[in-house]
Amino acid sequence: MSERREDSAPPSATAALMMRRFRGYLPVAIDVETGGFHPATDALLEIAAVFIDMDGDGALKRGATHDFHVQPFAGGRLDPTSLSITGIDPFHPLRPALPERDALQRVFREIRHALRAYGCRRAILVGHNAAFDLSFLNAAVARAQVKRNPFHPFSCFDTATLAGAALGQTVLAKAVTVAGLEWDPGSAHNARYDAQRSADLFCLVCNRLRDSHRAAEERARELGWLSVAAGPAAEESGADEPPLQAEFPPQ
Repeated sequence: MSERREDSAPPSATAALMMRRFRGYLPVAIDVETGGFHPATDALLEIAAVFIDMDGDGALKRGATHDFHVQPFAGGRLDPTSLSITGIDPFHPLRPALPERDALQRVFREIRHALRAYGCRRAILVGHNAAFDLSFLNAAVARAQVKRNPFHPFSCFDTATLAGAALGQTVLAKAVTVAGLEWDPGSAHNARYDAQRSADLFCLVCNRLRDSHRAAEERARELGWLSVAAGPAAEESGADEPPLQAEFPPQ
């Protein structure tokens, strides 16, 4: 299911703040539910992407959610233990599942719109135990031969690490609870719900670090690493990724 995309772009000042906040990367929370723990052999069954937006004061907040059921790829392994945890019946006749390639392209299309709106050059995955989600995402992209993956291929923001440092908890349910956010055990192990809670947790921790970020940004400016006018995305676009317009031509 894909939530309606806002037609209006964020104000230019807000877009500039977001671009600078993560060096030209746009954080997007991703959660996947799978048929096991091995990305090369086990099926991708659900994927959810939750956007991270920013208000005019530079505070992060959860944005729109786009989530899809995914058909197991041919020959994909389905571990009964994993299915018992998620409660997914991959072949239920009423399950509105899409082919892997179709689901990925729909998610990536929304992300490309967000990249253009904020002037960022690439998305960066936010996830709880993010290496797991990124490994399954990359495996699915390769398997489905999707050519235009907006995500950085190996960098990510892991909310388990952030929560461990900021809150003393690494389990998503416990971290969300001690942070004072809502947690519904009955909704857990659902890609949409877990991605939304991961996004909320990411925003909470980052917002608590705003003073630290402002001080570091000022120090970076003193060192000549960035300018107010250009920003890090413009200055570093050729450093480790192609510029946004080269990778994502207008559609």
